[in-house]
Amino acid sequence: MKMDVGYLPRIADKKMSLALQSSGAVLIVGPKWCGKTETAKQFAKSALYMQHPDFAESYQKLASLKPSALLEGETPRLIDEWQDAPVLWNAVRFTVDQRKEKGQFILTGSVVPTTAQNKHSGAGRISRLVMRTMSLFESGESSGEISLADLFHGETGMTGHSLLSIDDIAYTLLRGGWPETVKEKRSEVAMKTVLDYTEVLINDDMSRIDEKKRSPARVRSLLRSIARHISSPVNNSTVLEDLASNDNAISDKTISDYTQALKKLYVIDDLPVWNVSLRSKTAMRTTPKRHLTDPSIAGVLLGASKEKLFHDFNTFGLLFESMAIRDLRIYADSMHGSVYYYRDKQGNEVDAIVELPDGHWGAVEIKMGGNEEESAARNLLKFKNSVNTEKMGEPSFLAIVTATQIAYQRDDSVWVIPLGCLKN
Repeated sequence: MKMDVGYLPRIADKKMSLALQSSGAVLIVGPKWCGKTETAKQFAKSALYMQHPDFAESYQKLASLKPSALLEGETPRLIDEWQDAPVLWNAVRFTVDQRKEKGQFILTGSVVPTTAQNKHSGAGRISRLVMRTMSLFESGESSGEISLADLFHGETGMTGHSLLSIDDIAYTLLRGGWPETVKEKRSEVAMKTVLDYTEVLINDDMSRIDEKKRSPARVRSLLRSIARHISSPVNNSTVLEDLASNDNAISDKTISDYTQALKKLYVIDDLPVWNVSLRSKTAMRTTPKRHLTDPSIAGVLLGASKEKLFHDFNTFGLLFESMAIRDLRIYADSMHGSVYYYRDKQGNEVDAIVELPDGHWGAVEIKMGGNEEESAARNLLKFKNSVNTEKMGEPSFLAIVTATQIAYQRDDSVWVIPLGCLKN
């Protein structure tokens, strides 16, 4: 693979290479503007852009008459925004079956494909790769001195020094991990790009996704409610209570419909509860924590700025937690792992549990400052002792991810890791 000049390498590149070697086609999904097409282009040897303004109408006609013609070209062949002609899904699946070769096609899109729409799931033929916005390591802002993989391997003695000040942390979460904002050196332009993304989402994408008219005012109100509750367990009744004060006609059914549309657009990225076996019979909460695909969206909706965040450290902390969860998910995904959170009905909580396919796991608390280190460490150790390790195994690591600058391992073995030192 020869990368284009100006392309910022992604952690997903390695997974993409493996997927092309193991599957006939690869579907890259994720939010609009997260870099799916640019990543696909680094691997593709020919391309079809379904939304090309000069050819879109012709492509649609050809897709209805002879979709296989659109698949002709050197492989891997990129089919960008394939969902504009859903028949291409089955055409790709059929062609993969006929050719019996790996790495034939790369499909990109910003909506969830449905089996009902495409008749066949693509299982066994089309591999699925999820992309998110860029982590701090991908944007070059994390030193990467502490590796999540090394933590799982039981490495000790690692240290690190983050170069990110608290001002930098505020800016990076407000600017977001969008490739265009990461590359933009002018802060006001970067912030305007995030605003533009949010406005397109509210005014266009939410009604275009399934040709179902949705009120931009209600979309905005729903997103603001989510932003206010970012990094918190939220159900529809909470959101309904938020919105009903200004919109008494809104219903739970409407909120569910709008929420599902946002999930199809990969805008809502909820964090599920970890299914853990405990020593006691403590009942666990099941409501996921609400997150948006990038903390910058919440920042825009809340009208946040660096100055405002410094006067509202509670909101700052919740947005920082959301950014840390985004990065942990990207790093864990490179190892085929998943991220969850723990919360029981007594109110005991751990911000993140990183679990690998082989069952190895680590627990993470996310705290802004060093003044919270002691209580976070106690909480992690208490949680470790509550887990039935005969069934779940011992944790590979316990860590506190912070907005501070020095990474080290405490005497009680709990790691203190600035987000600006972490990588996959």
